[in-house]
Amino acid sequence: MSNAADKSRRFVVASAARTSAAIVILAAAAGPLSAHGGEAHERGPEWTLDPWIVVPIALAGGLYAAGALKLLERSSDRRFLIRSGAAFCGGWLALVVALVSPVHFLGEHLFTVHMIEHELVMVVAAPLIVLARPVGVMFWGLPRPLRHAAGKAFKSVVAEKAWTIATGGFVATILHGAAIWTWHAPGLFDATVTDLALHRLQHLSFFATAIFFWWAAIWRSGRGVAAWHLFATMMHTSILGALIALAPHVAYVAQTQSAPEWGLTPLEDQQLAGIVMWVPGGIIYAAAALAVLALWIADSGAGGVHADRVRTP
Repeated sequence: MSNAADKSRRFVVASAARTSAAIVILAAAAGPLSAHGGEAHERGPEWTLDPWIVVPIALAGGLYAAGALKLLERSSDRRFLIRSGAAFCGGWLALVVALVSPVHFLGEHLFTVHMIEHELVMVVAAPLIVLARPVGVMFWGLPRPLRHAAGKAFKSVVAEKAWTIATGGFVATILHGAAIWTWHAPGLFDATVTDLALHRLQHLSFFATAIFFWWAAIWRSGRGVAAWHLFATMMHTSILGALIALAPHVAYVAQTQSAPEWGLTPLEDQQLAGIVMWVPGGIIYAAAALAVLALWIADSGAGGVHADRVRTP
């Protein structure tokens, strides 16, 4: 590889790190521009610079960029970093779109957009980040003492046991499903619209349990088992979406109260939100399940040694 190519890669990674740092500084200086609880939004859709959301996202991006830069200088085989980097960037950008861009602002006012936001977090960002397996790369972005301390903490018996339990297929599917159904209870969902801390917790639980679920489906479970968990998740989320879409009256009163300002009745907003979960969300889970089954059948037909597992990069 030429020096020019190496310099180009370093420039791209360094630029990503600087961009993440700039977002952190801007968030700290400006604070949240949009908030819950009835604050006026005079300027229309805007970026949501809530430090509790922006800082972790920016730090994750900065650490990954710094770690990738170090590994590019040390590794002769860059194939993993290219694949991992592409997946991580896709997942990271999906989080930015869902939680920082005007999509988040609109989600505070329209149930339909709020549901799109959640789908971006759970079925776009989470699986892409899981595919990237970014933790090792991010560790390399830490200073040496912190890297060793973090490595020891993650390799501790307690941490490894907790991760093994949380990413087991059955447990991860139950946790993810419980988070989805619990937070979509009308009273609790409406409460997140007016309580910023509760809304942050909702997003965190959706993202964390989605990471557990997709890690179990992609890296932990046999392909046949992974397909079953994906189909099961498709079924129960589709049922929940159908219940929301077909409800004869408005159940999410606080979430849909601003719908008339955007040209929808509250019931129409609720129906569209349910359809978003029911159809596009269900299609993604079903497509992932079919892809896993296709790989399983192809490897089984070829007599692969690891036919029941998802290959690691």
